Amino acid sequence: MDEREQLEKALETLGKFVVGLAGEAGETEEYGERLWAGIRNSGGLLQELAYYHDYGEFLCRYQVAGYTLADVLVWQVDHFKLYMDRPEEMNRYRQPRLLLAAFDTMLQMEKEPERFVEKMCSETGQDILNG
Repeated sequence: MDEREQLEKALETLGKFVVGLAGEAGETEEYGERLWAGIRNSGGLLQELAYYHDYGEFLCRYQVAGYTLADVLVWQVDHFKLYMDRPEEMNRYRQPRLLLAAFDTMLQMEKEPERFVEKMCSETGQDILNG
């Protein structure tokens, strides 16, 4: 197998991985395919996904506006803490859903970083009023 065939096989494996995660997260196959198409077109996120696939952890080399996938994931978990006492919302904590949401958010951040930086700085899961 030459280098090009190896690359295509690796990309196929990663695509199936994303679509499989989408199914585990309760998302549609179309969502998984759309997300995969975005990741495949982002060199930084593609490298992050390949590393996560192989090692089960974030590489955290790729950044958008100074934020890594791990930063986005932490923000998401913090942001959704308000849902912890709502049983119907517990599926938000399933690992595949959070993982895909982090990649999806990073794809959106590539297009509109300012909007997400503002959200990450102002929106938290704290249900205590400052005062």
